[in-house]
Amino acid sequence: MPLRSIAAGELGRYHLYRNKCVTKPSIKKIDMNNAHDFILFYDGHCPICQKEVAWLRWKNRKGRLAFQDIQDKRFDPEIYSKTFDEFMAEIHGLYPDGRLVKGVEVFCAAYSAVGLGWLTAPIRWRLLRPLFDCLYTWFARHRLRLGAWFGKKTCSEDSCRL
Repeated sequence: MPLRSIAAGELGRYHLYRNKCVTKPSIKKIDMNNAHDFILFYDGHCPICQKEVAWLRWKNRKGRLAFQDIQDKRFDPEIYSKTFDEFMAEIHGLYPDGRLVKGVEVFCAAYSAVGLGWLTAPIRWRLLRPLFDCLYTWFARHRLRLGAWFGKKTCSEDSCRL
């Protein structure tokens, strides 16, 4: 059964139970109008991640991809039996059946959800997959520094004021 549209901050109420994604009891209602093929967990403080998510949101015309900023105060990584540091170390995603995946598999699923799975086809090729895994591991380790070089500077509240 596919996941349905989740109001901002409500994703933190989902947890895995016997390999199924179920909700914790909640007083708030969840919008159940749109089915999602995949939920992308991203770092909202990472400039490169912000650009990628903005582009994926624009491509997500059918609403099959849901987004969850792991920097959101309401996000609880323990629901997924992970720590915040584990979520920060590499990208994660959640399939409707409750499977939590990480690394390049997340890009394959996210791009497929927005109709661009063909762009990630080489990642799935058996001979190239180890190369893409290695490249992504390096990128994940250095993404904040790369984002500062090629994108928006990461600043504290007062450090970038003129």
